[in-house]
Amino acid sequence: GEACFSGFPRFLSTDPISGSNLSKAELIHMNKKDILELKKRLKKDACTFTRLCGCYVDADRQKVTSFGQTFLNLDDEEMFKYLEIARKVFSGTIGNNLLELEFPAKEEASGGRQQFLLGLRESALQSDELMETFYDHIIDSYQYVGNYLILIVHDVYDVPGRTTDGIDMDDASDDIYEYILSCICPVELSKPGLSYDAEENTFHNRNRDWVVSLPESGFLFPAFNDRSSDIHSVLYYSKNPEELRETFVEQLLGCPLPMSADSQKETFQALIEDTLGEDCGIEVVKNIHDRFTELAEEHKEAPEPVILDKNEVKTILADSGVSNDKLSEFDRCYDETAGENTSLLMSNVMNTRSFEVKTPDVVIKVSPDRTDLIETRNIDGRECLVIALDGSVSVNGITVRAVPESEEEGEG
Repeated sequence: GEACFSGFPRFLSTDPISGSNLSKAELIHMNKKDILELKKRLKKDACTFTRLCGCYVDADRQKVTSFGQTFLNLDDEEMFKYLEIARKVFSGTIGNNLLELEFPAKEEASGGRQQFLLGLRESALQSDELMETFYDHIIDSYQYVGNYLILIVHDVYDVPGRTTDGIDMDDASDDIYEYILSCICPVELSKPGLSYDAEENTFHNRNRDWVVSLPESGFLFPAFNDRSSDIHSVLYYSKNPEELRETFVEQLLGCPLPMSADSQKETFQALIEDTLGEDCGIEVVKNIHDRFTELAEEHKEAPEPVILDKNEVKTILADSGVSNDKLSEFDRCYDETAGENTSLLMSNVMNTRSFEVKTPDVVIKVSPDRTDLIETRNIDGRECLVIALDGSVSVNGITVRAVPESEEEGEG
């Protein structure tokens, strides 16, 4: 049977889950300003971590050692290293490798994973029994070949009030944000090499030792949304946005994962190809890219990422010149390709910082604000890509002279 602690199962299903299609309302609440506010505190003169705990796990998934201590009692050099590790959990792009995950209702009921995390937070990491259970859950669900270190900190942040023009008022607290921050760091042997011995004035083979790397995965609970605690959500960090570790997230947090960034991009590309069919030409795709670039410019100061639902994607296609006949196919294509209620992050589906035309033999990259330089023409019965050579032109770094049209006409 299942062994339980405080109603939380020790052994959970190991079936991986597939990417969940989340609606726009469910997709994201956090913004980069909230994340930056927490990240800025992770330095020696601002950090208020109350306790640091950890467990070192070997390649056989055995606990080598575990520890717990008051964070502010650490030596400065050790404190700086731990703070560097903690900051990494707030690094990346929202919707790419920083994901806000919502707990299903069952996880907020007695025995659910959210309830366990609440108990862990309320214990301020002082319960050895809770800590051992937490480590066991990670070891049971985290698939990693090699040694790793589980770290977790507890903190209480007295959130300062803020004026309408964004100035913090340290003497006027709006909220108390109590949270736990955890991460999993690979522990690897340092590289072999030679080192200089100053006393003997000679070089020797350097002793190799085990070094803690920056985290591969981590989470913040509760999420910090609108500068306050959101116990219904958790912020999840993955170093690699294409390796989100679905089984680990499902077993430890109980939260469904959205489609990965690459999956969203592939879904959008398939949607465009299916909707346009034979009309999927360079000009219309260029128009779609231009419309996305305009949207990115309009929202460049917004702290939240741009999220597109089904109707907004359809509007973009209409604004890009897609015919009504093709738009009539859009709803069916969207439902089949992405899912009727699925929303997509603009930054995941379109790179507005580059524009690329690729054939099996040629790759052409154009500044996204100069796509007007590209056009297609039918020359001698073949569809050709024509690029206007405005300004200086270089080939393999060598400045060349563009042939004036008058000289071309005079040849032959």
